[in-house]
Amino acid sequence: MECVFGMVGKGFALVVADSSAVNSILVHKSNEDKIMVLDSHKLMGASGEAGDRAQFTEYVQKNVALYQYRNMIPLTTKAAANFMRGELATALRKNPYMVNIVLAGYDKETGPSLYFIDYIATLHKVDKAAFGYGSYFALSMMDRHYHPNMTVDEAIKLADQCIEEIRSRLVVAPQNFIIKIVDQDGAREHSWRRTTKD
Repeated sequence: MECVFGMVGKGFALVVADSSAVNSILVHKSNEDKIMVLDSHKLMGASGEAGDRAQFTEYVQKNVALYQYRNMIPLTTKAAANFMRGELATALRKNPYMVNIVLAGYDKETGPSLYFIDYIATLHKVDKAAFGYGSYFALSMMDRHYHPNMTVDEAIKLADQCIEEIRSRLVVAPQNFIIKIVDQDGAREHSWRRTTKD
């Protein structure tokens, strides 16, 4: 019952993900960080099969770092999104990755951005996005309360409302969530929302 969602505010982008690692009816751990820091100004929230999620996110992270090392310039968020889309499209015809991505980044020229990339290589630049069963509730809350000029405090409050809605409405809801933010100062962990001990 995974859930990853994100939104763009005034000068920042935010990504939230549940932290449960499950298989069938078993919860293996409740502190899994599903939001990877790609570089100093990019976050990648991922949902999907645990093996595919780990393998694909690490592959992307290492290739983004390799590009920066070879060219002495980082990829823009748009370029990183298109790289991921291309890799998922190539894999789709061979051995597909069952992974969905919410990519958030901040570029000096264009500011914050958020990209929705699903397992069949669909790519969209969006203001808000969500994957997983919790997306039904997160998207409805964001549809009602989101606006493009949100402050960080307003976005955190909305993220908390989404988390609370997921916890109260989803039958088998994840209990712990992590929130990360990217802005002009870089990508960083903001906070955890826990109801269970690790």
